[in-house]
Amino acid sequence: MTFTEELRREADPIFQAIFTHPFVQGIGNGSLQSEQLIHYVKQDFEYLNTFIQIYGQAIHQCDNRKDMGMFNEQISFILNSEIHPHNNFCEVAGVQYEDLQYEPLAPTAHHYTRHMLDVAQNGSLGEILAVLLPCPWTYNEIGDYLKSESQPNKSHPFYEWINFYSREEGDMNVTEDFRARLDAYAKTASAPEKEQMKDHFIKSCQLEYSFWEMSYNQEKWPVL
Repeated sequence: MTFTEELRREADPIFQAIFTHPFVQGIGNGSLQSEQLIHYVKQDFEYLNTFIQIYGQAIHQCDNRKDMGMFNEQISFILNSEIHPHNNFCEVAGVQYEDLQYEPLAPTAHHYTRHMLDVAQNGSLGEILAVLLPCPWTYNEIGDYLKSESQPNKSHPFYEWINFYSREEGDMNVTEDFRARLDAYAKTASAPEKEQMKDHFIKSCQLEYSFWEMSYNQEKWPVL
């Protein structure tokens, strides 16, 4: 069993909880409220800005151009492609993506981004890969799960979102790329570093679940 297979096995209860979360179920059955969709998009936009910053720090840790190029491609993906599922949510919510106003990170999103930034600033490249991996991995599996469960056609309100994140058989995407690099890194990592990588991964999985909860409940700071 590879290192990332071990991580996935340990995190399975969290993945299963994500699949059955009411926000994710709401994507599948098209029942989400406009306010929930808008809150998610605003928070995810700022969250992904942090992802871009961490990719930049990961490049600083790289010692070869192949890894530098991979992280650079992911920056481009966020800037140019990941607006597509955001636009789908906005279209269903009846708003224009470009018209959304900045909103500070809610407590959960703030916690998640600071967790990742702390690892990026103080951890190894393996730790950075581990802390980032749950985001693409959970989204890919959510897409696969919803595609299988809902079998959406083009009339489904979230058809574009589901198909954006679901994977075709044989796809080599960022999840598989990150997994391959993390598995290779883990082969020479010390036991304490592997424990650190596992801790970062599990915590990010927990915070992925919390991000859906935050979006469903439209979480705000308690005193505004």
